[in-house]
Amino acid sequence: MLASLPNDVAVFNLLDWPQIAPYYDELAARPINTENIEQWLADWTQLASLLNERQARLQVATTVNTEDKDAEAQYKTFLDMITPPMMTAEQALKQKLLDSTLSALNFDVPLTKLRAEAALFREANVPLLTEESKLTIEYDQIFGSLTVEWEGEQVPLARLTPALHDPDRALRERAWRLIRARQMQEQPALAVLWTKFMDVRKQIALNAGFSDYRAYRWEQLLRFDYTPEDCLRFHDAIEQIAVPAASRLARKRIAKLGIPTLRPWDTAVDTSDRAALHPYQQSSELIEKSKAIFQHVDPQLGDYFNTMDAENLLDLESRKAKAPGGYCTEFAVKHQPFIFMNGVGLHVDVQTLIHEAGHSFHVFEAARLPYLQQRGENMIPTEFAEVASMAMELLAAPYLTTQYGGFYTEAEAARARRENLEELIYFWPYMSLVDTFQHWIYENHDIARDIEACNDKWAELFTRFLPEQDWSGLEDIRRVLWQRQLHIFETPFYYIEYGVAQLGAAQIWANSMRDQAGAVAAYRKALSLGGTVPLPELYQTAGVRLSFDADTLRPIVELIERTINDMEEAEAV
Repeated sequence: MLASLPNDVAVFNLLDWPQIAPYYDELAARPINTENIEQWLADWTQLASLLNERQARLQVATTVNTEDKDAEAQYKTFLDMITPPMMTAEQALKQKLLDSTLSALNFDVPLTKLRAEAALFREANVPLLTEESKLTIEYDQIFGSLTVEWEGEQVPLARLTPALHDPDRALRERAWRLIRARQMQEQPALAVLWTKFMDVRKQIALNAGFSDYRAYRWEQLLRFDYTPEDCLRFHDAIEQIAVPAASRLARKRIAKLGIPTLRPWDTAVDTSDRAALHPYQQSSELIEKSKAIFQHVDPQLGDYFNTMDAENLLDLESRKAKAPGGYCTEFAVKHQPFIFMNGVGLHVDVQTLIHEAGHSFHVFEAARLPYLQQRGENMIPTEFAEVASMAMELLAAPYLTTQYGGFYTEAEAARARRENLEELIYFWPYMSLVDTFQHWIYENHDIARDIEACNDKWAELFTRFLPEQDWSGLEDIRRVLWQRQLHIFETPFYYIEYGVAQLGAAQIWANSMRDQAGAVAAYRKALSLGGTVPLPELYQTAGVRLSFDADTLRPIVELIERTINDMEEAEAV
């Protein structure tokens, strides 16, 4: 056993690599056999968990305050001085385990993933992967620093989101143009950054023996259960089923708003000229009402969320110098999730918190698995991790009303649910746009290295998947919108997961309409498996099927459209 290894994260975080390396050396030198393999895996888990949590906490520190130079320096030191030798040491342990031909209970799938990671490893890529991580910090800093003057005050761009929901069309347009104009000012910096990302990724792929980055990334993401061709088939199914449904919703919106065409500042406003839903004033209210909702979905899930509040694992409000977006990460030693988001008092914040809470429930449920290699973030397929979050949005929806301790009247809740379901329909075409675009980028790496070529391709694909939006006179803005989609810069190809998972989540929702308790029980059972079974089996355990075809998508889209009509009737009561 690694008896002298600190269990206290705060103590471990003070160690430099020369102090950490002996623990890896001991594990690498220790003979392993059928009698001690479980202890060896447990010791490896303990050491790797400490390093994982250290990195997670440093990453959190750089996103909660992008101007914290000390946090940035510590994170970069970790990336420079600890990450490279750690990756090499981890590779040695993977290879030792693989060479032993030993395994443990529920370890066959993790072993397959470890084998793939070991085969992908190249010493020459260690500094390049570190450089890629540093580039993501630069991207976050660019967008985390953006402010505009609004109502006499310099505010982060997220603070203008409520204006995009305002019934005053002129106000919406002014806010929209102000946001986009400020983002357009960052074009030179983003062009330089994009070239750096592309050059690093090309070299990583070449070093690993791949002809293109997409092939490398597929292996890196451990995608064993579907292919790029399946993704393209899914895009076609979405174009056949979801794009027409989105167009029907868009035409309905145009008619209700009484406007000639759908401009980009018309996509979020309520179609009955009502102000946006403002479900809470302070983040404390958001937390308390969410607690009640989760208790109604499932008491154990509610208890998990209560723990997060009690342990200060929620950072929810938008503020200056905070990185954009939202995420849930894990502190691996304590088996605790942490939720980060940029709330401004709108319903989208409620949805974001419920979504990220779904990820946090995954952390809690999988924590019972003994080894990090069974439950670590990189070992759980993201195509199912997103089912955890997206299904929670749908499972929580019936409990949004004050009757259950939630946010809304019955009519307001119906409106919120309708808007959420409309977003489901709208999302599939947008997801396909993003994913198709990424396939093109890495199939045409040298051309796509030029950000202007990417701008042109994005504009071309935009009309395929989002035909109802009117961007006349705004073409220069439309062609650069992809640059604001952080996944394209920071986590390439991590977007199809949302579309696939949304179809899985909608199937869970459909099951819950017949048997709520049974659907939630199956959902929790699937979460508890972590990454110990193949992706199709995770879906099957949750009571649904992994699918990329129109035959599965069609009835789900029809169900969503019927429910939207039901919610419209409930709104009018």
